[in-house]
Amino acid sequence: MKITAVRHYTVHPGWRKNLIYVKVETDEGLHGWGEAYSQYDRDPAVTAHVDALGRYIAGRSPFDIRHFTQIAFDDYAQRRGSVELFCAVSGIEQALWDIVGKCCRQPVYNLLGGRCRDRIRVYANGWSYQLKEPSDYARAAEQVVAQGFTALKLDPLPAPWRHWIPREHEDRAVAVVKAVRDAVGPDVDILIDQHRRLAPMHAIRLDRRLAELGLYWMEESCAAEYPDELARVRRATGIPMVIGEATYTKAGFRPLLERGAADILNPDVACVGGILELKEIAAMAETYLVAMSPHNYNSTLVALAATVHASATMPNFIITEYFLPFVAFCDRISPNQLKPKAGYIELPTAPGLGVDVDEEALKRHPGKTYTNRRLRGPEEEPGGI
Repeated sequence: MKITAVRHYTVHPGWRKNLIYVKVETDEGLHGWGEAYSQYDRDPAVTAHVDALGRYIAGRSPFDIRHFTQIAFDDYAQRRGSVELFCAVSGIEQALWDIVGKCCRQPVYNLLGGRCRDRIRVYANGWSYQLKEPSDYARAAEQVVAQGFTALKLDPLPAPWRHWIPREHEDRAVAVVKAVRDAVGPDVDILIDQHRRLAPMHAIRLDRRLAELGLYWMEESCAAEYPDELARVRRATGIPMVIGEATYTKAGFRPLLERGAADILNPDVACVGGILELKEIAAMAETYLVAMSPHNYNSTLVALAATVHASATMPNFIITEYFLPFVAFCDRISPNQLKPKAGYIELPTAPGLGVDVDEEALKRHPGKTYTNRRLRGPEEEPGGI
């Protein structure tokens, strides 16, 4: 069996960013689906890499997955990585696993060593987008819990993302999280995301205040490029620290583990290099007694399925991400997306990734060009804090 074509579809789900799906076809009629991470204006760069890599792997066996990811970095990119490259590699890699699973008539997790569990815990995200007042967050959180979720994530800090912030931003974050905790009670896990934005002096002060509200974790107080500072925040606050959504390949995670910067890693299957890279990072983390919680700011269709298969094989997996605003769209393009019940997704048993994509439905939702996106000017920046 040989690969004959690699195609991509950039589609808009009706909420925030585009989604990028990758289809790999073979000469025996089998095809596979993958999903590449997308990020507003950078989508064309991702799909350009998909097209270029597709030319190089045409005629090759879809079973040679590890060799494909290696030559994509060594030979195609000449060992010069980028988020766009790794997004493209990830989308193709997932599709190859989907083909291999279908060919072998096995779910992908059986080909990765078999399952460690029968179900995957998920936390809800996307539910708090553009909310303003603490009371708005409280009411929205109640609705999430009413849907059966036992864990939810939010970023309570207002825009813009800056390393140094005024004290009122810290106060606002505390008020939001307290409102959510009061609304959902003590038994629901609250996960806080800080999106790589804070200098340690802010992160430590704010995280200590938030710690009193019984948090499940603190995600990305500082960027992964500052492992020593992350370790400092982690030691000073006592909250489990998460890092990894903007880190790519095993080599990127090595200093985070060696410096003790994290309790939990959250690489994303759609930009870290794919299913196998995600699993290998989990094995690295296991030797440091670090847990895995894969990031998944992707659709609830292909990338979620890829995450579920990889997570099923990880002894150190704890929870993964589920973006509520994408669910309705994925119902329109798939008859069988994976859906949680009482906060858990049951492992699929169908061959490959276990989800189908309606190609014609994808064509009815073309991607959006972000021509009206505006970045701040110097006159809009604060004069000091």
